[in-house]
Amino acid sequence: MTSARPVFGTLRSVETIQPSKRMRARIEEVARKTARLIGFLAPEEGHTLSALEHVRLLRSNRPLRMTAVLYDPSIVIVCQGRKRGFLGDEVYLYDAFNYLVLSLPLPFFSETEATIDEPLLAISLRLDGAVLADLLLAIERGGAELRAQPRGMLSTPMDESLADATHRLVTALMHPLEAQVMGPSILREIYFRVLLGPHGGALRTALNHQGGFGRIASALLRIQADFASKLSVSDLAREVHLSVPAFHAHFKEVTHKSPLQYLKAVRLHQARLLMIRDGVTAAHAAAQVGYAGSSQFGREFKRFFGRSPLEEVRCMKQPLTLSPRKELTRYEVAL
Repeated sequence: MTSARPVFGTLRSVETIQPSKRMRARIEEVARKTARLIGFLAPEEGHTLSALEHVRLLRSNRPLRMTAVLYDPSIVIVCQGRKRGFLGDEVYLYDAFNYLVLSLPLPFFSETEATIDEPLLAISLRLDGAVLADLLLAIERGGAELRAQPRGMLSTPMDESLADATHRLVTALMHPLEAQVMGPSILREIYFRVLLGPHGGALRTALNHQGGFGRIASALLRIQADFASKLSVSDLAREVHLSVPAFHAHFKEVTHKSPLQYLKAVRLHQARLLMIRDGVTAAHAAAQVGYAGSSQFGREFKRFFGRSPLEEVRCMKQPLTLSPRKELTRYEVAL
């Protein structure tokens, strides 16, 4: 189950702070309890909706090598198993001791370590712009400085407070009323702890959308909203008040892709989801994401994913399936 394997140069693991032995044991214990609950809430492989709009549960029962993915701005907390993200020449580890944060919608490659006996179990928290804006203002008023360089992707060490908050959130998801009443406040707490975490300064700077990084962030949001339309690099550059050469340079620095490569990646990822989750044909998906003809779509799809649309759907249907929220039995809730 391999996508078209990218050619990397020398890869550099993003350094993370190692927790103390006591803290590591505590985080591992909480992660194990949280993973057990996620197992109930997400019995099927793939992505599962939860009682909260911004929260999804992830499950993989098998290892996946070099899979092309596109993540929304989000926080991904793995409670069992391990994933690695590959962006540019850097490798980002996310497991029980490190969580992944994306401040921008980014396509990259990932690897998953999982088995049927010990599946990968994780929770994805989509960033809520309104809540984050309120928190950023409060943190700024509290005197926190913005000195770190903005980053589109971050791998950050887990701490006990965040592990506990994650467990409380997943526990609330087991009970519809608790999810409705308590869930939003716990989610807000998690955002807050991530914003003040070891790499919180880089995330806060990124979310402030200032300077060249902020202009590219605006362009990415435009592409995400209108990827099926005819978008030109010159128009995108003009909208964010950059010359075309400057736009290219900043864009490549932030995303590790050219603007046209990024647009193509977004279209192909969206087409794959349409075929897997909506059951549409390759020709229909191609038209929906902005391709004029299915022949060009088929060529570019195979070049990007390493498989034809039909083969890719067959191989990735389970990992990318979106399942409805699980209705728990009284017995499962009691557990």
